[in-house]
Amino acid sequence: MSPHAAGRRRVPRSVATGLPLALAAALVATGTATAAPSGDARVVRTAVLGEIPLGAFSNALLTGSVADDHGVKLGGIGSDIYPAGRRGEYWTVTDRGPNGQIKVDGKKRRTFPVPGFDPAIVRIRVSGETVRVLDAIPLTTSSGKAVTGLPNLGSRDEAPYTYDAGTPLPYDPNGLDTEGIVRAGDGSFWLVDEYGPSLVHVSARGRVLARYVPKGLALTGADYPVVEALPSVLLHRRTNRGFEGLALLPGGDLVMALQSPLSLPDADAGGASRTTRLLRFSPREKAVTAEYAYRFDPVGVVDPGEDDTSELKISSVVAVGRDRLLVEERTDRAARLQLVRLRDRSDILGGPWDDDTTSPSLEQLEDPAAAGVPVLSKRLVVDLGQVAGVPGKIEGIARVDHDTLALVNDNDFGMTDGAGAFDARGRLVDSGVETTVVYVRLPRKL
Repeated sequence: MSPHAAGRRRVPRSVATGLPLALAAALVATGTATAAPSGDARVVRTAVLGEIPLGAFSNALLTGSVADDHGVKLGGIGSDIYPAGRRGEYWTVTDRGPNGQIKVDGKKRRTFPVPGFDPAIVRIRVSGETVRVLDAIPLTTSSGKAVTGLPNLGSRDEAPYTYDAGTPLPYDPNGLDTEGIVRAGDGSFWLVDEYGPSLVHVSARGRVLARYVPKGLALTGADYPVVEALPSVLLHRRTNRGFEGLALLPGGDLVMALQSPLSLPDADAGGASRTTRLLRFSPREKAVTAEYAYRFDPVGVVDPGEDDTSELKISSVVAVGRDRLLVEERTDRAARLQLVRLRDRSDILGGPWDDDTTSPSLEQLEDPAAAGVPVLSKRLVVDLGQVAGVPGKIEGIARVDHDTLALVNDNDFGMTDGAGAFDARGRLVDSGVETTVVYVRLPRKL
């Protein structure tokens, strides 16, 4: 997570009282943003989620799952957004829950202040300047237990700690750091996860039906089916940078986006690289059927003033045709949407770039196209950093109609990093960053 609240205007929150089991909640509006110059993309609606205590939210789904929410409110639902079939209604998904980092003896520790939090699928309605939680579905294991958002493996994931970084927490092989979401025609959901990285099939009521992970991951002890069906090269995913974007193509195939370049052959190479990967998965064949090389623009182009290439990420991919995708390139402060076409001739699946002994690796190539890699071509659709009223850290994008997009940010549950994230009583010092849905109208049809 990022302490992205610095310098941002704090907006007062309304308090949702008497939270019903249906989890409907009112929100407070911030008002509509100022329009951009005529002919450019512009924000046409803004809505903000109000306060819902995280403990009340979670315990209404799974009784007794959260003993103490440390004053944290529901947030993090901006990990993705997907149309729910009715005008203004969307499916969203939380990530792994509130988490931060605190330095202890010069080393950062990953904190989980609400370790009992269970990632959830949340249905919302946007109406004018309000967002309401209509329903929520807890993610559960085969035996009905919470999956939690805790890391899976000590050999691959950061060690989890309590809110004050003082006490270690257990790893959980069931844990998921959920990000992208789509809903299939049969009512089930597909999610992507950063830990594995993995693709997760979930029933209409939230039970994990199968988790597809890279070959060789050797995840044992999970209380749901784990299938090693993804390329083993994905074992080199950067920490906290697994799959983040997910799209459902009209024919039923899924496209997963790796948030950042692989750490191949090492973290330094991955942090300096501008080449990440998209994978196509067939639910019918239960297998990856294609892989594509995607090239970021230079970080200073995506986010003027930023010079750290490792800040580049893909957070959302949206199908806009049989083989066309909108791809969001972003940092925590800025984002640009690119249009790409998935072509058969761009498929690199099973070739030398999936072999982790290939040297130089795909991630090390200064100019992959010049080296013969069929990098996906792309065209800029909109620079969201130039659109007044778009918040930072946009992680979810949905298509509303032919020229309008719904965007949602990840507010990190109001958390910041550092020892000051909680007061002396162990209550959250809220960042003031709201979960915000904005509608952006594009200057031309998609």
